[in-house]
Amino acid sequence: MIDEATITFAQADSSADPRTVAIPRGGSILDGAFQAQVEIAATCGARGRCRSCRVKVLKGELPPPTVQDMVQLGAEALQERFRLACQTKVIGDCTVVPMAPHSESGHQILGGSLAADDDRIELDSGVRKTFVFATAPREEHHQTSDLEEICAVLGFEVDREVPLEVLRRLPSALRSEGGRLTVTTFNKRIIDVEAGDTTESCYGMAFDIGTTSIVGALLDLRTGQQLAEVGGINPQAVHGGDLMSRIAFAQFNEKKLQTLRAKVLGALNDFIREACSAGGVAPEQIYKIVIVGNTCMHHVLLGIDVSYLGLAPYAPVVRDPLVYPATVLPLKGAPNAQICLLPIVAGFVGADTMACVLATRIYENDEIQALVDIGTNGEVVMGSKDRLMACSAPAGPAFEGAQIRDGMRGAVGAIDRVAIDGDVVCGTIGGAPPIGVCGSGLIDACAKMIDAGIIKASGALTRETDRALPEALRARLLTGANGREFVLASREESGKAEPISLTQSDIRQLQLAKSAIYSGIVMLQRVMGIPLEAIEKLMLCGGFGNYISIESALKIRLLPEIAVNRISYVGNAAALGAQMALLSEKERLRAFDLAGRIEHVALATRPEFQEIFVDGMTFGPPGAAPQEVKAPETTLIGCLDIA
Repeated sequence: MIDEATITFAQADSSADPRTVAIPRGGSILDGAFQAQVEIAATCGARGRCRSCRVKVLKGELPPPTVQDMVQLGAEALQERFRLACQTKVIGDCTVVPMAPHSESGHQILGGSLAADDDRIELDSGVRKTFVFATAPREEHHQTSDLEEICAVLGFEVDREVPLEVLRRLPSALRSEGGRLTVTTFNKRIIDVEAGDTTESCYGMAFDIGTTSIVGALLDLRTGQQLAEVGGINPQAVHGGDLMSRIAFAQFNEKKLQTLRAKVLGALNDFIREACSAGGVAPEQIYKIVIVGNTCMHHVLLGIDVSYLGLAPYAPVVRDPLVYPATVLPLKGAPNAQICLLPIVAGFVGADTMACVLATRIYENDEIQALVDIGTNGEVVMGSKDRLMACSAPAGPAFEGAQIRDGMRGAVGAIDRVAIDGDVVCGTIGGAPPIGVCGSGLIDACAKMIDAGIIKASGALTRETDRALPEALRARLLTGANGREFVLASREESGKAEPISLTQSDIRQLQLAKSAIYSGIVMLQRVMGIPLEAIEKLMLCGGFGNYISIESALKIRLLPEIAVNRISYVGNAAALGAQMALLSEKERLRAFDLAGRIEHVALATRPEFQEIFVDGMTFGPPGAAPQEVKAPETTLIGCLDIA
């Protein structure tokens, strides 16, 4: 008999009913929350590296705090019975209340807008609407059918294998307006029939499903005009801020895989409804949806087991481009759509990278160019029309504010830029009082702290006794329960009644993240046997890459020593590439050809990678890594660091 204990989850909102669940003793509070369907964020993937899953134990027995509890929460919070839900084992009946996360609103979600007159693409989505006049069968001796009569007047050959849902609508559509009807085909397969002439109503959507956010666009397939743009946070993020955390959550657990899948399908359905409402479009007249995303997001959307994607050799289940009716997923928001997924290059170089390659046309240039998608799962593509190479850069979630003590996503109140001249001045998104620091602010702050002498080349914070610093800056250097830290905004300046600081641990997380991107670029450059000067253009893409200061990125060595005038922003290239594949079957099929041409470089298997990575950890010149900088205490696998 299993020895169980009950957990009661009280809600911060006293009007909400508590939920009680029984779990085996020794299971974690976070396990109980999942079973009780109480949403507790576990941004770090339940590894005790952040504070997002903190709870307060109101009643019941408590085990001693773990080391992670001590590091993340501090002695004072532990005395008040705060714990990390992912680390705290249940030893008896208890009542807990999850702590609400900091309120974040007005997130910066970078979409993509493809100009309707973009001469790079041919408008040929594969969707064709044909208005016909067909006669319903009238004589019993005439061996025919409704479908045969329609096919006979279409004027071109079609596949006679018609979806059951279309067959069910066919008799009514054929007869309701005296045989006048519109037949919609996708690559010569009938996907819809409607009474009357609806040829001017032909729409599609393109989605980029990122680890952190989802963006989508509604387009008119006849003209290429964008009618609406939607976007928001990926709701899967509560189960891990990075890919390996998400994979670990669902690994060998079908129920948890379906939990992730339900969240993304629900989000897509909501975005489809929102876009249709904004664009004045009927969801039934969306006929093609192109979806791109990294390999994990791709597999989860389809309900494909991701267990082995997180284990060597990190192989995807399928790399081919895929097309399915929306009813197969099921994606109920657009019942007549064909869902098209672009091909995958390798385990952690996914369909989103292929969309970036399409959008930037890096494959047709004579000069060497580099494409860098800076994000939770970063990717680097380098080359020209003669040769293309790609790798995944294991950045992790630090650029999204995760595992940073006062970190947050790019939302109203996030510190996104910093100036230091005798003292610190912080700029925030929306001009609101600061409530945290986002990735672009983290990069900018560290760059300015390097210039001011607050951060050494090794990444270590200088001492508050350093007389070379102005008094105001020395006063911001503190040693507290979480070790050494530098205060960006005092309690009085902040919008959450507590100071906002960067700790030594935060800087360490930034070093790991920025070195992953740096190492990916340098490794491809070395494998291709070209000097940095040979890179004609370095393009920054992605929702995060578009907001960072290029000068600050160079200062902290997120990017190698390339001239500023050779670095440019290209926006959300994945979203743009998805729209290109939506409007042009030629582009969608081109992606399959390109995926076969791109050579994948597995960074962790290269003997020189560790040396490059350690060098990239420093804030000093190349090859001058101080002794304080050591190899990371994590193993870099596939796309992210795992303990």
